[in-house]
Amino acid sequence: MKKEYNFSKGIRGKFFRPNKVQKTIRFDEDVLIFFKKLSEANGISYQTLINLCLRKFIAEKGSITIT
Repeated sequence: MKKEYNFSKGIRGKFFRPNKVQKTIRFDEDVLIFFKKLSEANGISYQTLINLCLRKFIAEKGSITIT
């Protein structure tokens, strides 16, 4: 091992991945077909696209009060 290492060109958080939770969720078939077609066109997995859409919804709505 070296006495010192140079991290001046390092990128903070480069290898960080948020924790994922495995859950079963049911989608209408037309919704799933839409995201699968969109994923093929953009080269992104459909799960990632669904997650991005949900994150955008959360960001736009902020906190939601359910009555």
